Amino acid sequence: MIKKLDKYFINLFLKKVLMISLIFFSLIFVLTIFEEITFFGDTQSAFYLPFLIAILNVPTTLLEIFPFVILISAQILFIEITKKKENELIKVNNLNNLYLIKLLTICSFTLGILIITVYYPISSKLKFIYFDIKNVYSDDGKYLKHFNENGIWIKDEINNEIFIINGQSKEGSFLNDVFLSKFDSDFNLIENIFAKKIDISSNEWVIEEPTLFKDNQQTKLNGNIIINSHFNIDKINSTFRDLNSFNLFQLIDIKKENMLLGYSSQDIDLHYLKILTLPIYLSIIVTISSIIMLNIKRDQPYIFHVLLGITLSVIIYYINNIFNIFGLTNTIPVSLSIFFPIIFLGIVSIIGLIRINEK
Repeated sequence: MIKKLDKYFINLFLKKVLMISLIFFSLIFVLTIFEEITFFGDTQSAFYLPFLIAILNVPTTLLEIFPFVILISAQILFIEITKKKENELIKVNNLNNLYLIKLLTICSFTLGILIITVYYPISSKLKFIYFDIKNVYSDDGKYLKHFNENGIWIKDEINNEIFIINGQSKEGSFLNDVFLSKFDSDFNLIENIFAKKIDISSNEWVIEEPTLFKDNQQTKLNGNIIINSHFNIDKINSTFRDLNSFNLFQLIDIKKENMLLGYSSQDIDLHYLKILTLPIYLSIIVTISSIIMLNIKRDQPYIFHVLLGITLSVIIYYINNIFNIFGLTNTIPVSLSIFFPIIFLGIVSIIGLIRINEK
């Protein structure tokens, strides 16, 4: 009988998760499609393209709000079984209040594992395709950046002139040992420029005391020259692709490249840990949701507890973001910015479980 109960409640919970996921999928798609239609409004793209890339983008966004999906699904589950008095089946089989919580927690943890191993690789690939398609129709499509063992390579177009830039390393807002080749629109070489240091803190690059190579002549300047660029330190530090467009193995490769070049990888570490700890996070969220719903009093409407759960999830979301910012700004270690909220919520859940079990 207990195995039948397990199967029944798990299936019921998964149906709620699927239903809420489809609702959020539809809402995200509707909100996204307007942005994509605006983006492609001035292009010669096919009419279906905005709809296609909106669909490609939705899975990643849905992943980000999946804890909300789990929380709401658990609350709807408790409301339904309470209204149908199916919770009496638990008492009839001499099971306590922790039985259903444990069942939902294990189910959520398993869902988290499946998300990491199956859903996330698929959603990251779709996000990658999303950026590839948008890059074709974006003005930024002609601006490229690449990292390898020879440093950073940049292709930029400025006033119908093409620049190929190679910097050996980056220190603060400066590129060091930079070799810059300038071509016309037909890729005829105009001149080469070498500089020990270039200030790239803004889109106006300050090339300090450069050496010019033109018409087989070498000229050393004592002053600085300024060129306008589509790049600055913030854009160069970014990958041009949301980290959600890379699977876990690609994130490791990107981190290795950053370490080779001496660039910060805190955002990668943060994203990597967030993905890996997702099963634990989902388990805690469903536990908190269950505790809230099991504390329903007869004189209180269900909507009160649903709103309370949603409010708490929003608070948790912002607390996580605050700690993420602390981690990215070196205020606290990145690992602590991920695990401290989880540990705190875990302690709160344990306290709630103890009180539930005493009832």
